[in-house]
Amino acid sequence: MKKLFLGLAVTAGSLAFAQETEKVSVEQINVKEPVRFGIKGAATTNQFSEQKASINNQKLGFLAGAFVNIPLSRKFALQPEVLYSQMGAKSVISDTEVTAGTSTIRTKRDFTTSLNYISVPLMLQMKPADNFYIEAGPEFSYFLDGKNKGEQTIATTTAGNTVTQTQSASESISKDDIKKFNVGMGLGLGYYFTPNLGINARYVSSFTNIANNSDVANDDQKNINKNRGFQLGLNYKF
Repeated sequence: MKKLFLGLAVTAGSLAFAQETEKVSVEQINVKEPVRFGIKGAATTNQFSEQKASINNQKLGFLAGAFVNIPLSRKFALQPEVLYSQMGAKSVISDTEVTAGTSTIRTKRDFTTSLNYISVPLMLQMKPADNFYIEAGPEFSYFLDGKNKGEQTIATTTAGNTVTQTQSASESISKDDIKKFNVGMGLGLGYYFTPNLGINARYVSSFTNIANNSDVANDDQKNINKNRGFQLGLNYKF
């Protein structure tokens, strides 16, 4: 009889423990993460939409700013960001090489456009697995300032020795020549190594033409370039 009562007690305890464990598990599944603030920074490569995809056209830059991650459920979150972002492009105008006697002279001319924006992406994130997410959403940017820079490099090689001379000139871009507001779209993915530190990659493409030349009558004369960029960097949640 004592063994029977002992067996019933063990069985009842096991059932109660199982029910409590199942209850906790269900609650954990339904509980979403708290709202968290963070900072981020990334290296960027940028070019204009009318340029062919080439490493020679890529202008290196960076972005930095802050974000707030707002969980909508366990699988979805909304992440508004405020970023200082460098865009633009680089063009190789000419690259020639001439041999004169025992010397080889290589002349390279390139042109770089730098455009600086305050950008506000609004990303909707979906987590197909823990710590991993994919994201998409609009990005709104405001033009701050910019610069055009031209550079000429002459490299003379004689008997294996190379002497390089570089000449450059730059000018600020008039704010009247660039549209103040830019609207685009971002697509990306990311992974958090810890609850605080993660990596993020994102491709951004604008819908808005860069140049403020809407008053040009001839469509063929209009600048139809748009910003394109790839970002790779780190996020840190507080």
